[in-house]
Amino acid sequence: MQKIRNIAIIAHVDHGKTTLVDRMILQAMLFRDAGKMGELILDNNDLERERGITILAKNVSVPYKDYKINIIDTPGHADFGGEVERVLNMADGVLLLVDAFEGTMPQTRFVLSKAIGMGKKAIVVINKVDKPNCRPDEVNEQVFDLMFSLNATEEQLDFKTVYGSAKQGWMSLDWKKPTTDITALLDTIIDAIPGSEFNEGTPQMLISSLEYSPYVGRIAVGRIHRGILKPNMQVSLCKRDGSIEKSRIRELMVFEGLEKVKVTEVRSGDICAVVGIEGFEIGDTIADYETPQALPTIAVDEPTMSMLFTINDSPFFGREGKFVTSRHLKERLEKELEKNLALKVKDGQTADSFVVNGRGVLHLSVLIETMRREGFEIQVGQPKVLDKNINGIRCEPVEHLTIDLPEELVGRAIEMVTRRKGTLLHMEHRAERVHLDFDIPARGLIGLRSNLMTATQGEAVVSHRFKGYEPFKGEIEKRTNGSLIAIETGIAIAYSMDKLQDRGRFFIHPGEEIYGGQVVGENTRGDDIGINLCKTKKLTNVRASGTDDKVVLPPPVEFSLEEALEYIQEDELVEVTPKSIRLRKIYLDENERKRRKG
Repeated sequence: MQKIRNIAIIAHVDHGKTTLVDRMILQAMLFRDAGKMGELILDNNDLERERGITILAKNVSVPYKDYKINIIDTPGHADFGGEVERVLNMADGVLLLVDAFEGTMPQTRFVLSKAIGMGKKAIVVINKVDKPNCRPDEVNEQVFDLMFSLNATEEQLDFKTVYGSAKQGWMSLDWKKPTTDITALLDTIIDAIPGSEFNEGTPQMLISSLEYSPYVGRIAVGRIHRGILKPNMQVSLCKRDGSIEKSRIRELMVFEGLEKVKVTEVRSGDICAVVGIEGFEIGDTIADYETPQALPTIAVDEPTMSMLFTINDSPFFGREGKFVTSRHLKERLEKELEKNLALKVKDGQTADSFVVNGRGVLHLSVLIETMRREGFEIQVGQPKVLDKNINGIRCEPVEHLTIDLPEELVGRAIEMVTRRKGTLLHMEHRAERVHLDFDIPARGLIGLRSNLMTATQGEAVVSHRFKGYEPFKGEIEKRTNGSLIAIETGIAIAYSMDKLQDRGRFFIHPGEEIYGGQVVGENTRGDDIGINLCKTKKLTNVRASGTDDKVVLPPPVEFSLEEALEYIQEDELVEVTPKSIRLRKIYLDENERKRRKG
């Protein structure tokens, strides 16, 4: 047996995984400088820090006693399931992290079901026991019930539990007896997670993830299942489609702390990075030169949502972004496909458009947000759900939705979800809050979160995961209000906006530049209406008291990217540039819109 432990950390969003990994890195004294604590070491991408979620799986290793613990931090969102599936291939066991108050949540269930299905052994870490009104013992029972309901084996059900607070930096086998560090957790990992055996034979390594370096190009990352790899060794690359290409390894690196270190050989059971292999994809196998044998490739769930991506052709195109042509857009999407397994891209109806399929609005909006930060200008259409025809019946994706909220707001939430064809499965009181479980069609989720947040003054905690395909549930009522559309290009004048306040609420500030065909607000009625916001006040010599009062406008509604995607109607697009998010009609000309409708 080798002194290597490969573990993946799985948990619901915001239960403290990344903080725990940071603690482990600190415990191993990789940062002798205590000033580094408090920074998220692993969530180093701006988007991850802003949203407080992990999007990309990352590898680090921690030396402890004379063992090497390879840790893989995984995303908690079901939308990033593609990341989770490939990561679990590298691990021998998982750390299941659960919040001592919230208990098991839908995303925990999603990732755990994958791990149990692959036969991984789990250690349960009940985190945040320093919170008031936490209930660690109940949560431990809850985890047991969850594992049992996911058909875990006897061996998997006999799990070890560690309690503690990652934020305060301690772990213990008894939550009533705090310690000073997380040694209890590291010892449990070494005792409970099986070590990697050294498998004799011809080399085999499944490529589970990739990294990119501007100096050496693409680097394949994965776990060696059998044999030994060395630099300058000739190997075969067994591709997903069954073809085999000959190649040579230039360099080998293993993870030490947060760094990669060059080595002269890597034995089976360890996770390594391989430089020099060309043309590989995630799920391919690096195998023996003479007698290549492929490992089973990574199976990934199908996408459930599609969106139209097209170049920005609004009157303001090219003002803020560096990349505005369809060639740039196509190259960027192809690059994303290499590492984003759950994404699919097809050509759209025009040469400048592409249909991008993904796991959900969050999955696609993170891609759009990343692109806009890189300097792209794009326009995206309304998210559409992908239906399937199963045995001649039209079926649609259904999600399992959970909402946690204060008791007095329960009626409002149930009404909103059932209007969108959701069915209430279960209702449970937890302290002063109520926990609701629903099944809801995936299209019913579009726009639901922002409406729920408004209706509950931001109190609701909403999460959902993909459940499966079920027969079509019938039509869902759409947004009932029409749009206010600018009919002229120019500067929005406060005077005009003041006169048009009774028409609805605005999405723009006075003094902002707008163009004809841009959606500048929401109508109080159900139909679209064109308005002129660029009209200035005609000045005369006549002065009368009371007519020249100062214009007072309510603050405009400002959308985040996800809210904008969920808000738009079928004949509208979201224009995304590095500095702005605008809503617009697909056809800017009013006569053209009428003709298309008529």
